[in-house]
Amino acid sequence: MALELVSSSKCFEGEQRIYSHNSTVLGCEMKFSVFVPPCMLEEKKECPVLYYLSGLTCTHENFIHKSGMQQHAAKEGILIVNPDTSPRNVNIPGEDDAYDFGSGAGFYVNATQEPWSKNYLMYSYVTEELVELVNKNFAVLPNKKGIFGHSMGGHGALICALKNPGQYQSVSAFAPICNPIECPWGQKALKGYLGDDKEQWKQYDATHLAQNYAGTPLELFIDQGSDDNFLKQKQLLPDNLLTACAGNDHLQAIYKQREGYDHSYYYIATFVGEHIAYHAKFLKN
Repeated sequence: MALELVSSSKCFEGEQRIYSHNSTVLGCEMKFSVFVPPCMLEEKKECPVLYYLSGLTCTHENFIHKSGMQQHAAKEGILIVNPDTSPRNVNIPGEDDAYDFGSGAGFYVNATQEPWSKNYLMYSYVTEELVELVNKNFAVLPNKKGIFGHSMGGHGALICALKNPGQYQSVSAFAPICNPIECPWGQKALKGYLGDDKEQWKQYDATHLAQNYAGTPLELFIDQGSDDNFLKQKQLLPDNLLTACAGNDHLQAIYKQREGYDHSYYYIATFVGEHIAYHAKFLKN
């Protein structure tokens, strides 16, 4: 699994890099970003790894340009990896027709419906192929792994953690889509990728997964701006997830509502340092 270095820039004594590779799982060339902290570069230390999943319309670049996360990752000594949000240029008719389905909107599921089922396997890409690539090519501690994300990517982070007890030592989410079965974004994506059987949808719905979670005790850090238009439009539905967690002794939820903040990267940039410090508590002990 050869990686090609696309770019590298010095940043907070570390390096912000972009790589490309041919994905066996997705059947196309993919790019992902890696912030390598100075302790890994200078001291050759093995470091924890934190995966960030982006939201609708994003690529692998939005987070690295807009969040200001590098200073916090450098301070904590954590490698941060963020993939693209879907396969690219796989020539499926209609893949570029909508912002909330197809390109830039993989929803971190494994599609079962043609023509999407050949390439749109983002769940397996994020939880298996990308992890294997990172473990092979970087001096990471494979048993010190966290995951977080924003909006669609917050949904992705939650389901990856809930579906794989013990694989991630920490999980957090900015303004996540918490109950996709019950919101327009989720209904469109899940129907398109998985078909009409709503029982299949439940395996990618954090609220349903939380209701039935019986694995390693897990804490979910949910972060939400109070002035988020998508919260008001009932696309996110955090209360449903919080209710599910409250009824499950294996789960604990931390919910922070940020007064006056919206859904943008200004909001993420304000609190990303708090999230990275939160993950560091679990990943560095």
